[in-house]
Order: sequence, then structure tokens, then C-alpha cells
Amino acid sequence: MAPLPLLAAACLACTLAMFGTGLSDLRQMLATKSVENIQFLPFLTTDVNNLSWLSYGCLKQDWTLIAVNTIGAALQTLYILAYLYYSPAKCPVLLHSLLLLAVLAAGYGYFTLLIADARTRLARLGLFCSVFTIGMYLSPLADLAKIVRSKSTRCLSFPLTITTFLASTSWTLYGLQLHDPYITVPNVPGIVTSVVRFWLFWRYPPGQDKPYRPLHA
Repeated sequence: MAPLPLLAAACLACTLAMFGTGLSDLRQMLATKSVENIQFLPFLTTDVNNLSWLSYGCLKQDWTLIAVNTIGAALQTLYILAYLYYSPAKCPVLLHSLLLLAVLAAGYGYFTLLIADARTRLARLGLFCSVFTIGMYLSPLADLAKIVRSKSTRCLSFPLTITTFLASTSWTLYGLQLHDPYITVPNVPGIVTSVVRFWLFWRYPPGQDKPYRPLHA
């Protein structure tokens, strides 16, 4: 297996590349000054995921987790602020954002005030992060079923599929190297869903006649 510093660098590069695919949505918002055909929920859930893993990295004192998720949370927050600025319906966006802050505050209170033992806190936070990440990777399965029925992959993003596969693989190997199941296990579904997407691209090549909107992981 590759040395830990090499895996850490791969995790950093591949994950930031995956987060960077959201820049296309940011550019569209800035160019059109609207949020048409852009989904808000992926920004919000990814921000929660980044902040949760950032907390886990701080408890574990893992600088790879800290660096990746600090940058990821900053990017997702930027996307959320841009969406809020250009969205004509600001109340739902504000409500969801405030709900996010409330969930984070409740989680912070639970993990820091109610769980005194540091090892127990790390284990429970790791379990929460793992379950949340698995849910994010499995959430597009319904969309993949629609692609099979429609025999069209125009709504899939090939760059996002590649970066998700590389990031999930890097984190899986990194977790194995650290003997940390909370890092290893939740990234396996990312590999599986990426392979399914590669198969769909091979089975139903995207047409060149229409632009497509990417599905977020």
C-alpha cells in the first residue's frame, strides 16, 4: 500500500477536485444572476458533511481531514451565500440555512457537553459522519434508476463521477492505512456508485445535441 503522506496528498487533491466541480454552478449564478436549474440541497448537505468531518479531524488531530474539510466547508458556504444572494425566494433558503446552524449547534452541544470521555466522543462523532456520508453517496440512486428507464445520461456529470471515484478510493485506502473504519466504510459506497455511473456512461453515451445538468453526489 502507498505511504501515508502520499495517500494524504491524494485525498487532498482528489477531494478538492470533487468540491471544485461546484464552481460551474457558481459561475452560472454569477453569469446569469439567477439560480435557475441549480439545486440548493447538495450545497447544504455537503456543508454539514464537511463541518462534521472537520470536527472529527480536530478530535482525531488528523491534519488531512482538517485541511480538506476546512477548504470544503469554505467552498460550500460560498456557494450557499451566492445562492442566497441570487435566489428570488430567500425565505426558504434562509430557513434551511438557519436549520443547518441549529443542527450544528445541537450537535456541538451533544458531543462536547454531554459526552465527557474523549474516546467515546470520537467514536460517536465518527459513526455520525459515516452514516451521513453513506446517505449522501446513496441518495442519487433514485436518479440512476430514472437514467436506466430513460436510457439517457445527459443529467450526469462525467467530471464529477471521475473525481468522486478517485476521492472515494483515496479515502478508503487512507482509512485502511489508519485502521479507521469510520473513514474506510463510508467511502466504499462512493466507489460503488461511481462504478455504476461509469457503466451507465458506457451503456448510454450522452448525446451531443443537448446540454445536460449534473446530478450532485
